[in-house]
Amino acid sequence: MSTPDIDASVRAELTRLRESIDNIDAAVVHMLAERFKCTQQVGHLKAEHHLPPADPAREARQITRLRELAESANLDPAFAEKLLNFIIAEVIRHHETIANESSNV
Repeated sequence: MSTPDIDASVRAELTRLRESIDNIDAAVVHMLAERFKCTQQVGHLKAEHHLPPADPAREARQITRLRELAESANLDPAFAEKLLNFIIAEVIRHHETIANESSNV
């Protein structure tokens, strides 16, 4: 939605900032894709060796680590924890699927 009464310099700054946001969003998606490639490999390794899909001790360490990283980056640690918990839940779901598929082979 374009607002005609916005000063051209403000519009240019908004465009510049939004382009940066779009680039960052793309980087985040690509980083998540790389992360999930690694966790898929972990899932296959766990399934092959009959290890449980979840590792609560590691997850707790990762949450603590991510909260500390968030604090040092001036990001809300609670938000970072929610994000990691969401990612972990998806990883565990993938690991369960991999385990189920490998037990059916």
